[in-house]
Amino acid sequence: MADDRDTRPDPEVAPGAAPGAEQAFDTGATEAEGGSSVAALALAGLTAARKTLPPSLFYDEEGCRLFYRITELPEYYLTRTEFRLLESVAGEAAASVPAGATLVEYGASDETKAGMLLRHKDAAGASLFRAYVPIDIAGPALRAMRRRMAGSHPGLTVLPVTADFMRPVLLPARPEETAVMGFFPGSTIGNLEPSAAIGFLSRAREALGPGARFLLGFDNCRDPARLVPAYDDAQGVTASFNLNLLRRLNREAGGDFDLDAFAHRAVWNTKESRIEMHLVSPRAASYRLAGQTVRFAPGETIHTENSYKYPPERMEAMVAAAGWTRRQVWLDPQGLFAIWLLD
Repeated sequence: MADDRDTRPDPEVAPGAAPGAEQAFDTGATEAEGGSSVAALALAGLTAARKTLPPSLFYDEEGCRLFYRITELPEYYLTRTEFRLLESVAGEAAASVPAGATLVEYGASDETKAGMLLRHKDAAGASLFRAYVPIDIAGPALRAMRRRMAGSHPGLTVLPVTADFMRPVLLPARPEETAVMGFFPGSTIGNLEPSAAIGFLSRAREALGPGARFLLGFDNCRDPARLVPAYDDAQGVTASFNLNLLRRLNREAGGDFDLDAFAHRAVWNTKESRIEMHLVSPRAASYRLAGQTVRFAPGETIHTENSYKYPPERMEAMVAAAGWTRRQVWLDPQGLFAIWLLD
């Protein structure tokens, strides 16, 4: 995921087009891990000594639908907690840049969270942000967002970038920009391995340029009694979300996995400070995938996702390793979620 990408502007759009013009920069990424086929990605993980599947494969149409259901579950505290905290601090965070700044959001297939920042103005009534650069691998979602925002934010220049943000991203030109702020909400940083998280933060700092600010959200909860139900809910929605990986492989990669033969498991790994999601094969079994055989021993698992819950001291070390400095910290009243302002 960290190898270089050839970033190319969409051929339908001229680089450096006038502010306010509709623009969509396309790096050539696809929704399956930047261009690799679903079958190739799955085989690489399922033929390894410890079977894995990349989390990017979660998000086909059904996976997205199930994920939105997860965010509404009573056990899944994270989304609600982050929204309340972001609503309460967005004005103060936005005011850390002068009017006329650009907001660059990483992993932005929806403008809801960015909108909490974009609406703010300075004391003279000028919009603090004049441009918004949402970056996501899902091109159709970005195009739909741009259409919505043309009506909801008519004075805002929206410059979507279709790209895998885990690779170097070329940002579009932003003429007359006064400042720039990166934005990485949702605790997505927790889905990255520590070295990958540092690499991402370092590349973002380079792309945003000198003097940039960065608003980072992450899950601050490390209580297994709260965490495990959040990733293994009573209604079984998260289990369906996890099993949908196999359904996608059957549909798109010639698989014949028996979904009823696998069980969802969420476990807290104390040593690594992370929640792990697995699909467990209770019995020995063999399945076909893209013309190859994938064998399972009794009790063998497919490791499908990590969600790190970094303690503050570890996050600060990672931020520093990427060249950022923590400037301000906001926490919800229960200390479950943190938003850090970096410069």
